[in-house]
Amino acid sequence: MWPRYWRPEWITKRKGSFVDDLQSEKEQIEEMRAWWSEYGKIVIAGVVIGIAGLIGFNQYNASQLKAQVEASERFETLVSHVVDGDLDGAEFVADDLQANYADTAYAAQSKLALARLYMDQNRDQDAADTLRELLVMNADEGLKDIGRVRLASVLLYQEKAEEVVELLEAMDSPAFSALANELLGDAYAALGDYEKAADAYNRALTDPSPTPTIDRALVQMKLIDLPAVVVAEAAAESEDMTEEIAEPEKKRTENRSEPRFSNCWSRFCNPDCLGL
Repeated sequence: MWPRYWRPEWITKRKGSFVDDLQSEKEQIEEMRAWWSEYGKIVIAGVVIGIAGLIGFNQYNASQLKAQVEASERFETLVSHVVDGDLDGAEFVADDLQANYADTAYAAQSKLALARLYMDQNRDQDAADTLRELLVMNADEGLKDIGRVRLASVLLYQEKAEEVVELLEAMDSPAFSALANELLGDAYAALGDYEKAADAYNRALTDPSPTPTIDRALVQMKLIDLPAVVVAEAAAESEDMTEEIAEPEKKRTENRSEPRFSNCWSRFCNPDCLGL
């Protein structure tokens, strides 16, 4: 062993460094203990809340999926009642969908199906009331637009043309623009406002939508049936636009043996348009 006064300088420095490191580690440990004693409960609470939130989120998604499946099954039952003409059974299922599955799209679709059954059984006011209920529901806007045009058809059947105008004038839906304009034309014609009727029919005929929602031949016949002066003025204004759609219309007419709809009543009751 080296005598104290002979001890090399590097040994003295090494020993001092070791002691300093040891003290530094003890200080770090003490600081960590102090931090944990102050914030440890908060950290644990945060971890617990995070795990609980994840579990709750997964359970919520599972419950939503379950509700969608159950609502789908109930809607299939409703469709069966509608096809069979079972009004009592259809009303019971529709009420169940509205009460227990109001957040699903099937609750809104049940209104459309039930309204069709009411019309089949000559209960047009019940059909109108049901469709009005759909319009105030928290439902998809596309379903509401379907409800609007079907309600307009029912109102025309009830000879309530003014209500049709009020319902459809503010409607802004490119997908149903042609159909809405045809119904507006029918309403204006019933009110004797032939100029607005002609304008509405022409808007329906010149609608640029690639998917036809109206029978253009039928709408053209309605336009021709208007007073001659009005028809001539409307034809002069829309001649250019009509030529642009003439060729596609010719092809569609050749591929279709009969009109899709003959009047408002048949349009409303056509199963192809009900999504059933």
